[in-house]
Amino acid sequence: MHRSPATERLRRAAAAVSVACLVACLAATVLTAAAPADSPVDVPEPAGLWEGALQGYTPKSLAGATVVDGPRLDALLAAGPAVLIDVSEADPTPPNPPAGRLWRPIHRAIPESIWLPGAGSGTLSAPEQVALAARIAALTQGDRGRAIVTYCHPDCWGSWNLGKRLVHLGYRNVHWYPEGIEGWQDRHDTAAIHPDEIWTRRAKDGAGP
Repeated sequence: MHRSPATERLRRAAAAVSVACLVACLAATVLTAAAPADSPVDVPEPAGLWEGALQGYTPKSLAGATVVDGPRLDALLAAGPAVLIDVSEADPTPPNPPAGRLWRPIHRAIPESIWLPGAGSGTLSAPEQVALAARIAALTQGDRGRAIVTYCHPDCWGSWNLGKRLVHLGYRNVHWYPEGIEGWQDRHDTAAIHPDEIWTRRAKDGAGP
């Protein structure tokens, strides 16, 4: 059957549109299937502390605290002193440490930070909770309005948990920096720090303030 040039052009245009729609639909299906079920765009805040694996997608909010990105953290630190608390986990003690030498882990973090490894756990023992509350009280000199920043690494629940604990303890100026050490070092230098000895000792033996 003979088709006029105009009819043939319309037929080809319609076919092209159909193919484009099919490709778009397939692409959308693939993208939807590839998206993780726990996508970070809608991770809800748990009612209490997070007790699962500390590495994973976190909420975008922390009730009672302020979430800060890099520029907001810079502005906060420029405005006055803040207590910076890193809750990154420490490397394990080597199996055969040098005889007569104390094992002191070291890592790089935001300068002037206090490193409290393990303080971001959602399952701290009662003695550890007492030790943590005492250490925070000392670091803030008892001022519950003092600016505090909690952080660790990206996609880390530890700093979120500590921020939640501080809010529950009555601290009114808590900031959570979810970009963590890696976010900081993209823009600034880091500094080598050691674990806080007072926290480490009290958490280990359950001593009070």
